[in-house]
Amino acid sequence: MQLKGRTIEKTIVPEPGKTILQHAKDHEIDWQHMCKRGTCARCRCQVMEGLQFLEEPTQAEHSRLDPEEFDEGFRLGCQAVVKAPGKIVARNKTYF
Repeated sequence: MQLKGRTIEKTIVPEPGKTILQHAKDHEIDWQHMCKRGTCARCRCQVMEGLQFLEEPTQAEHSRLDPEEFDEGFRLGCQAVVKAPGKIVARNKTYF
């Protein structure tokens, strides 16, 4: 799993059951976040590779993200749970 925060980028081993945001925090990647519930969208990220290794989007994501954003690979880091090991490449891309 390759995660790119605001200034820190690391390659780490993905752990099923953990969110992208949990991985970033555990490995001290400067990933923006505030609420951890899927309402603030500061943890919004673009998954460039490996969407198939993540659980389906949650209701919180469907409420916060537009259909076009899903088409472009966007997810909320606090909601995107790793379901299986594999190559996942994600970058924190908040709205602001």
